[in-house]
Amino acid sequence: MEKKKPKNVFVEGAISSEFIGTSIAKHQTKTSIGAHNIFLGQVRADEIDGKVITGIDYTAYEEMANQKFHEIREATFERFDLTCMHIYHSLGKVQAGEICLFVFVSSPKRKVVFEALEFVVEAIKSDVPVFGKEIFEDQTHQWKQNT
Repeated sequence: MEKKKPKNVFVEGAISSEFIGTSIAKHQTKTSIGAHNIFLGQVRADEIDGKVITGIDYTAYEEMANQKFHEIREATFERFDLTCMHIYHSLGKVQAGEICLFVFVSSPKRKVVFEALEFVVEAIKSDVPVFGKEIFEDQTHQWKQNT
């Protein structure tokens, strides 16, 4: 696999089902693919100290974050036999119930897509400088803890 330059993986606001569907549809005619796996990170309406989260406002050090996403992508392709991978993350406000992270991997083999997806999502959660401010019903906020 040839090395690619970092690309912008950020989407302003929620990641729509149309965006996800279009990204997946691009691969349905590739006959070398035997399996796809998808991770959709969705904003939860958690209750914290008696207050319900209505959304998360995401921010990032974009250049640094795009570089880190690129490094994760390259490391994943080196480690796993993948045909393709898409990673997109929201910036800005995303309401509870909406998608904020979309990861899609494809491979000739089924087992690979499960292992690769777990590797990618864990790397994103631990290494990428994306921060979320949880917004509560009363418009107060707190910085999100990665879980």
